[in-house]
Amino acid sequence: MTARAADRARYDRATAHLDAPVAIVDLEAFDANADDLLRRAGGKPVRVASKSVRCRALLERVLAREGFAGVMAFTLAESLWLARSGFDDVLLAYPSADRAGFAELAADPKLAAAVTVMVDDPAQLDLIDAARAGVREVVRVCLELDTSLKLLGGRVRVGARRSPLHSPAQVAEVARTVARRPGFRLVGIMAYEGHIAGVGDAVAGRPVRSRAVRLMQAAARRELAERRAAVVRAVRAVAPELEFVNGGGTGSVQHTAAEDAVTEIAAGSGLYVPRLFDNYTSFRGRPAALFALPVVRRPGVGVVTVLGGGYPASGPAGRDRLPVPYLPEGLRYDPQEGPGEVQTPLLGSPADDLLIGDKVWFRHAKAGELCERFDTLHLVEGDRVTGSVPTYRGEGRTFL
Repeated sequence: MTARAADRARYDRATAHLDAPVAIVDLEAFDANADDLLRRAGGKPVRVASKSVRCRALLERVLAREGFAGVMAFTLAESLWLARSGFDDVLLAYPSADRAGFAELAADPKLAAAVTVMVDDPAQLDLIDAARAGVREVVRVCLELDTSLKLLGGRVRVGARRSPLHSPAQVAEVARTVARRPGFRLVGIMAYEGHIAGVGDAVAGRPVRSRAVRLMQAAARRELAERRAAVVRAVRAVAPELEFVNGGGTGSVQHTAAEDAVTEIAAGSGLYVPRLFDNYTSFRGRPAALFALPVVRRPGVGVVTVLGGGYPASGPAGRDRLPVPYLPEGLRYDPQEGPGEVQTPLLGSPADDLLIGDKVWFRHAKAGELCERFDTLHLVEGDRVTGSVPTYRGEGRTFL
């Protein structure tokens, strides 16, 4: 029996009492992945990206481990909810236009002490000031550096379109604006190198593209390390008591941690290890989050149909954004249908061994987004479900 076949047998036994669709987290794999992130971080604390987990109980589990510290949230409403729930170090990774949320933040000393907001434009400070209507609780601020690699005088750009702040001078100027402004305190810098951390460099069947990605990433790492260090020096000249410099992502943990200027690493997807993280040379994780769909039809030889399945991930539309049939091995989508909203036909010889009601296990393309489809994660240890915890959705929270 292969390792994957053994996992299927365990998961089927563990969830035999549960009707599909159902989602699980294999805690042994989850904890092993957490250990791997810490190993690659080389002693620097890891801040957990909540959008890649979307479950308070699992955020609490990983943050209880030595080496993990703080949450990186994705909306202001989520940040405030987590802070009210007892998370005392929440970095909002994206700028917000949530006026009601800023009014709430500025009016509550506990929230203001726990939450740090993201800024890359003085206009965002104006919005916060207008929202708090004279309330002067100090708002903690982090500046985001654009990490993109610019070539040929800026005519070629590689990287996500995030912050407009690219040069040390640009970041320092906004730092001075924050420092001069009453009611704000500059405490951090963040730089997410998505073109390094979030792009696989070993895509099966695409050796030329993979080689090009590796060359790009090597050049991008060198350029960013030098520029990030210069940015930190420039900002510390304005704010000597800067508390943190955050960088990284699951795919670049060890490289970012090697930079002296970086004080903490951000990661989250590496806990669940969705299918997009199969395409990396720098690490290997264990799939920890899976979902199962029930067989409801047997249309013919070599075909079964499961209920549901159309759970595409965000990003540019393509096959790599689709969940992948994982267990039993050897199933594939019908190219004329793909995964459907209500039903999904699956092809392959393993279909002939599946009965009505059997489970087919899938891996989602991206971490966290699976939790927008399920309200409960069943926690598997060995061949037993030892607990069931709500996702954000299960707690009635859909932040985006």
